[in-house]
Amino acid sequence: MLSKQSKIAVIGAGGVGGITGALLAQAGYDVEIVCKHQEIIDLAKSSGIHIMGMRSEHYVKMNAVRDIKDLSGKKDIVFHATKATDMIDSAKELIPFLNKDSVVVSLQNGICEDALAAILGRDIVIGCVVGWGATMHSPGNLEMTSKGEFVIGNLDNKTDERLLLIKDILSSVLPVKISENIIGYLYSKLIINSCITSLGAVCGLRLGEMLKMKNIRVIFIAIMREAMNVAGAMKIKVEPYRGILDYNIIVGRNNFFFNQLAHLAIRIVGIKFRRLKSSMLQSLERGRKTEIDFLNGYICENGRKYNVPTPVNNAIVKIIKEIEAGKREISLKNFEEEPFKN
Repeated sequence: MLSKQSKIAVIGAGGVGGITGALLAQAGYDVEIVCKHQEIIDLAKSSGIHIMGMRSEHYVKMNAVRDIKDLSGKKDIVFHATKATDMIDSAKELIPFLNKDSVVVSLQNGICEDALAAILGRDIVIGCVVGWGATMHSPGNLEMTSKGEFVIGNLDNKTDERLLLIKDILSSVLPVKISENIIGYLYSKLIINSCITSLGAVCGLRLGEMLKMKNIRVIFIAIMREAMNVAGAMKIKVEPYRGILDYNIIVGRNNFFFNQLAHLAIRIVGIKFRRLKSSMLQSLERGRKTEIDFLNGYICENGRKYNVPTPVNNAIVKIIKEIEAGKREISLKNFEEEPFKN
């Protein structure tokens, strides 16, 4: 059974994983973090991982290892915070370190829970939406850039006593909400990421610059409309993003008045988060694979499965894949192609 004395592992020491692991360790939990950078391991064991930003400044010492195979033993709770592109391999490596009562909480972007469940078992995986921002300025130097909450839930929307303990543990980082519609929350965040991070990677602009442009706001709305059509076919009740941005209102009525409201809402998002730089763009700039398959790609895959057209999302996936392969430049000119013209 899970308890406050449970042994915890955090897989991934980027912004979200590193901050989560460090603040749990600071709160007194038995935490071991897996990070591929030796520099982070050395810092964790000596002066500590440096946390700054919205939770003030801390240096937190904690146990750290380079690979999952180096973990000190079986873990009761695993917070899985790798890039989605590394998720499958790391999940397979985790199997020997789980016992029959272990739980794995996904902290990834996109909807990765089904893929994790296929490897680890559906009863082991807990869904989680990370509703706060973080960035890694350099290995071991992490900033919480915005506050928010975690939303956790059972994948089958069943009553799950384990959620109460996970809530208690994660509350050491930020507030936690338990939901009986976790897929609806995950899908909601997937939609906004499919707009913000994917389009930023296509054109190379920060969010404020992008959303000044009407043609890009039109693409935003098109992504949302296709995603909501797919959600309807999948019978997903999509929750408003952060309880505020209701996609049904933005895409539900296609007339002048509601289109103007949609553009205004998107402009406000652009103003509020104008300095935001796409994490997918940062991956491309570093020569790394993106998480496109778990964002717009998820919409496209289920569009094909449920016979729902997704031409705009299909085009975004194609462009990102071509940029990854070095066959296309990151540029605003990418939006001059079909089906973006209007």
